[in-house]
Amino acid sequence: MRGVAGRGGSRTAGFRTPGSGAPDSGTSDSGTPGFRTSGSRNRGFRNLDGQVAVVTGAARGVGEALARKLSARGVRVALVGLEEDELKRVAGRLHTDCAQWHADVTDDAAMARVAREAEERFGRVDIVVANAGVASGGPFADSDPDAWRRVIEVNLIGGAVTARAFLPALRKNRGYFLQIASLAAIVPGPMMTAYCASKSGAEAFAHSLRAEVAHHGVRVGIGYLSWTDTDMVRGADRTEAMRELRERLPWPTNRTYPLGPAVDRIVAGIERRSPHVYAQWWLRGTQSVRGCLPGLIATVGRREMRRIEPRFTGTPQGLVGAGGEADERERSASAADSTP
Repeated sequence: MRGVAGRGGSRTAGFRTPGSGAPDSGTSDSGTPGFRTSGSRNRGFRNLDGQVAVVTGAARGVGEALARKLSARGVRVALVGLEEDELKRVAGRLHTDCAQWHADVTDDAAMARVAREAEERFGRVDIVVANAGVASGGPFADSDPDAWRRVIEVNLIGGAVTARAFLPALRKNRGYFLQIASLAAIVPGPMMTAYCASKSGAEAFAHSLRAEVAHHGVRVGIGYLSWTDTDMVRGADRTEAMRELRERLPWPTNRTYPLGPAVDRIVAGIERRSPHVYAQWWLRGTQSVRGCLPGLIATVGRREMRRIEPRFTGTPQGLVGAGGEADERERSASAADSTP
């Protein structure tokens, strides 16, 4: 774990002291302690001021934006990820007390250490967001086995490892665990076998865990996002065939949605301790028709795959986006360190 000094703060060993940055744009103050009171639409929203949130995959994208918006509401934030320099950059933009940990979410020992040190550092943990994720795309038959397996490890096993590490702290404080899933958990898209399998598994894991821990006062939520403007989606779009396949999806699934409003909806879900959080308004409606979707996609996909599959020949089959590249660098470095 490494710390940095915030604006107006002092350098301490391992941690960032409170800074004085301006509030994040697009966010609002949280009102009086206990619950937000600005109008009936905020009924049931908890005031997050002073709570402690752990966000994995916090170096970029959804994780970074979520850390910033939670900090703007007075939340103290523990940032977890693989990119130390990026985590320091994110920490420098927060204006509440924060600290960062370099850790692989699939490593049980590393995450147990993070959980122990975070609770020692902040005194409590109220919210844990299992956001870390990677993706790959392309025909399954031609996929890189290591990249395919890594998507499952990070997106599914990583969420479970994170939950296992932090459940003792969440039980103490009757906290909230949010597993970030995806539209891919609902819609089994072709050329995304690893990602769809991992997000479907993560969704099922969170549903099962919710029933296990409810009597301890711990609430469990699942966050659903469609295509959102992040490094991961932009990385996938670098493959022309993948971009065209996505653009041919029916509205509204064929759009890339802005990051800010999507994360605002996730923050609102955290404030409510919601069991289901939808980053785009229309995702809620897909739940009612999800039973029909596999057959429909299989019928339509047969025609589309016949046309587009040859265009994937020779395209890269590794992890996509800057986050995927960082994960591959980390694994390569770890392999080199372990070589006699």
